Amino acid sequence: MATSSKVVLTPSIRSEYAVPNLTKESAERASQLLQENHERHDLIFRDSGVHNHIVHHILTSFALGADPNTLQKHYDNNASYQRAPPAVDDQVVQDFQNPAKFLESLSTKSYCRNYLVFFEKELEEKGYEKVLKEYVFKGDERANVMFARLYSGFLHPMIHLGFGVEFGQPTIIAEALALACIHPAWQDPFLFAAEETATRDQYPSECLVRILDNIRADKKLSTAAHWDDDNKIRDGIILRAKQEMVQYASQWRVDPEKLEEATAEMINAAIYFTAGAQRPPKQVKFDFYYMHSVNCSIFFSSFLKQPWISTANKVKLLEWKGRLDLCLYASRRSPTLLLDEITNYVPKHPQASDWDAIIERAKVFGDDGHACKFVRALAHAEQVCAPWEHSEKFRIKGKMWLQLGNMAIDSVEDTGDTWVRSAGFDEAWEK
Repeated sequence: MATSSKVVLTPSIRSEYAVPNLTKESAERASQLLQENHERHDLIFRDSGVHNHIVHHILTSFALGADPNTLQKHYDNNASYQRAPPAVDDQVVQDFQNPAKFLESLSTKSYCRNYLVFFEKELEEKGYEKVLKEYVFKGDERANVMFARLYSGFLHPMIHLGFGVEFGQPTIIAEALALACIHPAWQDPFLFAAEETATRDQYPSECLVRILDNIRADKKLSTAAHWDDDNKIRDGIILRAKQEMVQYASQWRVDPEKLEEATAEMINAAIYFTAGAQRPPKQVKFDFYYMHSVNCSIFFSSFLKQPWISTANKVKLLEWKGRLDLCLYASRRSPTLLLDEITNYVPKHPQASDWDAIIERAKVFGDDGHACKFVRALAHAEQVCAPWEHSEKFRIKGKMWLQLGNMAIDSVEDTGDTWVRSAGFDEAWEK
């Protein structure tokens, strides 16, 4: 049984998207590797906050049917550059019981292991549902701060939490909460302002794809980020066009009676702006930052199924994700989105271009896990978006899904950089 400090996977584990007939051998190897990662490695491997992706890579590869040798190879390749965790200070861990101490220590990267041990103890005593209710969804100052920080670091804490919830692993949930604690909170002013504006103004909700169109047409907002900005959301959008961004983002609101459809809408829109941001005649490449929005999207289907998350909190989780996606789109210079690049795409390996073949290629691809996460998220999206493909809110539909699967795996296997970075800028495509 999985606990707050022990990872245990089984072939019968339920996930949002997995191939049939997962094996006991792969489950055992994945559990072993995730446990080793948990004990031996920090959650980041540079002081700048670059993330350890081993959890994401192993769980996704396992769900896609990777055998034990493939899982081991992925682990070895990515364990080679990880760093050991900092020492635990037992007094600091104890001090976190005081909400004021907990809050004043946030964003301190050297406290990562202290937060991890703290949450392991909390989870062991209370169970992960009660801990998440208390520390993320309660609505007090600490929970509100933690809720917002899940959206930090290009959604990495949320992605990590999603894996923990989807695969029922309290250890990974503890890691996710610790990861949220050590991130800076530069996105908070935008997210809280968008929430406040949406609550206050109560205008009719607009669909995400139409808001994307309007953002691209807004010259001030669509050009607010500059190529030389160190952080194009913080130093571009929030610094130069925060009010405009808040106004657009606050237009998307979720009807509690239509949560399932709104979840699919968010997923479809994220894939639309990620996949459509191409620059012919350049190689097909997907934007590195946009890709995280897609990779995170699968977990909102999992959150939707959790009976211990209130409807109000499911709405809030989803609204904030959609609003941050809109901001992320604007931060890469709001590229023109080319659906023809998807519909007219010719797979590079037509003999290996169905979903089974795409997944076979993705689960063995040798990176840090971003590619197989992307493919799994696309395969999942085809299933959850199908009931609403008739709607104008859904621009990705029908045969485009398989086209996208091929575009994704072909692009990462192709020459050059695996991803393009900041796809709306001319400079991003100069290589």
